[in-house]
Amino acid sequence: MDSKAMFKLSYGLFVLTTAFEGRDNGCITNTGIQVTSEPNRISIAVNKANYTQELIQKSGKFNLSVLSEAASFDTFRRFGFQSGRDTDKFAGYADCRRSPNGLYYITAGTNAYLSATVEQAIDLGSHTLFIASVDDMDVLSDTPSATYAYYQSEIKPKTAPKAPAGKTAWRCTVCGYLYEGEELPADFICPVCKHPASDFEKITI
Repeated sequence: MDSKAMFKLSYGLFVLTTAFEGRDNGCITNTGIQVTSEPNRISIAVNKANYTQELIQKSGKFNLSVLSEAASFDTFRRFGFQSGRDTDKFAGYADCRRSPNGLYYITAGTNAYLSATVEQAIDLGSHTLFIASVDDMDVLSDTPSATYAYYQSEIKPKTAPKAPAGKTAWRCTVCGYLYEGEELPADFICPVCKHPASDFEKITI
């Protein structure tokens, strides 16, 4: 079985933002979809280990900013490669505004945003599925939406670190982080982008 088949599924990319008791946070997600049109509802699935998931559970609301092909890698690094538990992701960040629900949405490298209120939370094991009603939304640009495939081919840096000569390493296919060693622990989590061992590829030189 080749787990890379999962990469062939077509995903959009979004910055998911929320806040609770004055603490703003956001993360990158690829699971935003519309589930009903009347009434207008969307769903998102968020890893339980993610700080954003915890804040959505508490606040019951979120914004979903749709990333476009104009998005820079810095946006992915800011919202995807660090934890909001340790870092204020909005510190010194000017490319955002607050929508009527009081939450931030991203204004640079996005083409729309949606504000939503959670109606139902479903435990899926590693993730929580939030089904939410859309309260507000706006189009920000006409630039096409970025897909996961577009991110891999056009946004993600092409130059990833190489394994030292004569050694075996495992490279994260998402951010390029290298783990040196003959075997990668099954429960290994990338320290940079938080993706699991299944997203690593073995490099032999």
